[in-house]
Amino acid sequence: MPMTLTEKILAAHCGRADVKPGELINARVDLVLGNDITAPPAIKEFERIGVDRVFDKDKVALVPDHFTPNKDIKSAEQVKMMREFARKYQITNFFEIGCVGIEHALLPELGLTLPGDLIIGADSHTCTYGALGAFSTGVGSTDMAAAMATGEVWLKVPETIKFIYNGKLNKWVEGKDLILYTIGNIGVDGARYMAMEFTGNAIKSLSMDQRFTMANMAIEAGGKNGIIEPDDITIRYVKEVIKRNNIKRAYTLYKSDADAKYSKVIEYKCGDIEPQVAFPSLPSNTKPISKVGNIKLDQVVIGSCTNGRIEDMRIAAKILKGKKKHKDLRVIILPATQRVVKQMIKEGIVDVFIDAQCAVSTPTCGPCLGGHMGVLAEGERALATTNRNFVGRMGHPKSEVYLSGVAVAAASAILGRIGSPEEL
Repeated sequence: MPMTLTEKILAAHCGRADVKPGELINARVDLVLGNDITAPPAIKEFERIGVDRVFDKDKVALVPDHFTPNKDIKSAEQVKMMREFARKYQITNFFEIGCVGIEHALLPELGLTLPGDLIIGADSHTCTYGALGAFSTGVGSTDMAAAMATGEVWLKVPETIKFIYNGKLNKWVEGKDLILYTIGNIGVDGARYMAMEFTGNAIKSLSMDQRFTMANMAIEAGGKNGIIEPDDITIRYVKEVIKRNNIKRAYTLYKSDADAKYSKVIEYKCGDIEPQVAFPSLPSNTKPISKVGNIKLDQVVIGSCTNGRIEDMRIAAKILKGKKKHKDLRVIILPATQRVVKQMIKEGIVDVFIDAQCAVSTPTCGPCLGGHMGVLAEGERALATTNRNFVGRMGHPKSEVYLSGVAVAAASAILGRIGSPEEL
């Protein structure tokens, strides 16, 4: 039976030759993820189950990234619960301050997510790992608890939409622009509970950092998962990660059958795609940069699990080098991991940002969810390379959040309004 990439991974993880959309399955998981917001409720549910161990201490990852370093007593108590749980059950992958990074950048960097894996996480942007050719999806804290106990997840096999991106990318267009354009085209529920398979020659030209960005935002279109077929770029990345981290386990490269059935196929001409900006208060409320108008800003945030990797930092530094941010706004830089920070120091990128009068943060989700390190006041406007711009997402419900790629964000930091690098 012909199958898509997603269907093949799910079939392999439930011990069957094939599966088809709509079927309910119990599937073996390769990794269970929780953070400092979602893990504590899962821990409470796990304790209620009454088992005396997690299914595999090496296949649970606890990443306190949302409010760390802890911003208040409540966040400190949340992380304390995770820390004590990790010690009690001898969980290998608990990441303390100094080691922690933003979860969806940290885990691939460490080789904890590999092609062909089935990964669930109590965080909606767990779909990020689909960039490696894995099936990864967000679940609730109760599902996380059950998976920590049993090593399995119960789910419905999703239908797949195939997105084909043809042609060469225009200057300053990034993976972020492709996914914003796509969400703007199909809407925030256009792929509800579906696999979003990204393909085409434009996708094959993207770096892994850009692919992670695209897969990360599949959930913003309602997708169950986003996924990209592994190729030479994927394999080079994975081999380097495996060597650096001395990873011993194997991985599997799957590809969709030529005659696999899709719910629909959507094609885009990349020559038609400009840098995109999502206006408040939905990621689908997109406009090309040429039609944005004069939107003055109070804050620019560059980073997050969507755009906090080293390539993102290099793009921003290229634009900001030798310049100053606009006097009327604040610029916050959020490297996604400690490894990214070290590379930024090595390449002089931190100096570029500080000379441009930006604030460079330790890795944290912080302002993305209105948690800390850049919360907006009433009436303020922010442009962010994050993934959501819902009402009140980054602070006061009467603040506004706009989304863009890194190049537009860096240029806007200099201009004091949303604008293009071409204007500098």
